Amino acid sequence: MTLKATPLNSAHRSLGAKMVDFGGWDMPVNYGSQIEEHNAVRTDAGMFDVSHMCVVDLKGANVRSYLAGLLANNVDKLQVPGKALYSAMLNPEGGVIDDLIVYYFSEDWFRLVVNAGTAEKDVAWMSQQNEATGSGVSITQRRDGNDPIALIAVQGPNARAKVWQVLPTTLAASEPLKPFNVVIVPDTQFGEVMVARTGYTGEDGFEVGVSASQVEALWNAFAAAGIKPAGLGARDTLRLEAGMNLYGQDMDDTVNPLDAGLGWTIDLVSERDFIGKAALQAKGQQANFVGLILREKGGILRAHQKVISASGNVGEITSGTFSPSMQQAIALARVPLDVAIGDTVHVEIRDKKLAASVVKLPFVRNGKVLAS
Repeated sequence: MTLKATPLNSAHRSLGAKMVDFGGWDMPVNYGSQIEEHNAVRTDAGMFDVSHMCVVDLKGANVRSYLAGLLANNVDKLQVPGKALYSAMLNPEGGVIDDLIVYYFSEDWFRLVVNAGTAEKDVAWMSQQNEATGSGVSITQRRDGNDPIALIAVQGPNARAKVWQVLPTTLAASEPLKPFNVVIVPDTQFGEVMVARTGYTGEDGFEVGVSASQVEALWNAFAAAGIKPAGLGARDTLRLEAGMNLYGQDMDDTVNPLDAGLGWTIDLVSERDFIGKAALQAKGQQANFVGLILREKGGILRAHQKVISASGNVGEITSGTFSPSMQQAIALARVPLDVAIGDTVHVEIRDKKLAASVVKLPFVRNGKVLAS
């Protein structure tokens, strides 16, 4: 099978990146040292090619009402142009088709950024619901075809300042941005630039979108400004420390989002109906989603390891790693409802049952270790 490539593929290879198959995409896992890349994001600034993710523009007179029925979070929270919202998109059974960010630009223009591996099924599902509801929304994916948009995530305590070094024309518009807000700014060198104060690392920064034809020049300019390229390996340890779910690992279309720590993204309070609402109300929450810190030596926490509560009930790790920031083995886990923060559980690692502490997420945020 031929792997898909982002517009930055040659840039990664010229830097000597170790490339891997990531859901059918040829992507960099690291550029030499995953630990150095992780630490650069926590202490300075690092950048990730996220052009495999898919921008989808929704336009038309009925976009808001269409999204109100499509998404579990409430787009009525988006009243000021430039606001963004994190949401799950559910199937009728309440499973997570995808988690995504929706940006509000105007009443007839909303923009979604969806996950790479789910983009095709997402667009097909959105089109199906568009037709079923007669909403008449124009749905345009911007990853392939004409005028594609490429994305670079620049993250870290110095990320915004370094982006402004390269893109001074965006300073006035993006400096006042609060988290989960976005602006689009014309730039003399790079054309139309989308600057969103969002990210997937637990650090401050921007996700920057430009025309695919301009993205390699922008990547090189960021590198020249001292922003360290970082690969999928660092992205995974960073997001796990930040307690952020990875689609396909911590949740998928068989998982109730209430059991994946996503209750805060689900609007069950308003009278608004949405796809999957009835199923969620019928099922309720059936598990807790927590952090684990391994307290005994003898293994690393990994996905699918069993988690045994004091009462003998069994849960499962969904994501695990060794935390570079904490120098401890950590994990995200879906555990029985009788497991609470502060409890000790045991994780089956090969032929051992090792003790782990249950902690509140996130482990690390804005460079500070919050869980111990």
